[in-house]
Amino acid sequence: MIKMKLSGKVAIITGATDGIGKATALKFAAEGAKVIMIGRSEAKGRSAETEVRKLGDAFYVQADVSDSSHVKRFVEETIKKYGRIDVLVNNAGIVHAGTILTTSEEKWDEIIDINLKGVFLCCKYIVPHMQKNGGGVIVNVGSINSMMAMENEAAYDASKGGVLMLTKAIAVDFAKSNIRVNCILPGAVESTMLNASLNAASDPAQAREWTIQRHPVHRFGKPEEIADVALFLAADAPPFLTGAVIPVDGGIMAGWV
Repeated sequence: MIKMKLSGKVAIITGATDGIGKATALKFAAEGAKVIMIGRSEAKGRSAETEVRKLGDAFYVQADVSDSSHVKRFVEETIKKYGRIDVLVNNAGIVHAGTILTTSEEKWDEIIDINLKGVFLCCKYIVPHMQKNGGGVIVNVGSINSMMAMENEAAYDASKGGVLMLTKAIAVDFAKSNIRVNCILPGAVESTMLNASLNAASDPAQAREWTIQRHPVHRFGKPEEIADVALFLAADAPPFLTGAVIPVDGGIMAGWV
């Protein structure tokens, strides 16, 4: 009998109703994890929950990761139901186009609150439970924007740069607690968020082709490809791997000019 990689593990995944998050929930459930799927859209959440439940144990919680009361609630619900949290995947994120001049203060706050503060809050309230269990794994989903600025994405660039450094800070602070913390940097991945961003361009078709051509593999990534790396970090990665930044970007940072 083949042992599932995450058998008996309890995993919280934010932004789990679509794209990378849902793909990760599907893979984790298929590998035996009990999956708690966090998202803001009730309709998308229930649909994704139904899909993931065909593969394993999963339930959806409607919550906003930028609100500490929401985070505390879904952490408490998880502990009440399962008694532990072994894996956290911080995937929730949004993007809005704009320079510092065209980005409103409200949009700036929204992006920073969800993309960066959300990671802070989830880690803040989940790490103590991992410490009680003797360890755990945190996978943060950054972006190639964590290391290279993109034109007209000032707030998103700042938020994802923050995720990278927060990953390193948490890895250093909690290494002695046997908590591994690593960061994935996806390139352009087929998703609702990517399509919305491209469709907002003055010439969506041109923007799509330009973005594809900037990746040496000349295609967009698939959500499942990012989920594969999240699964590796959660299940197969050696204990010595922490504080790492892993590009999964079709070679874009290697070949960017």
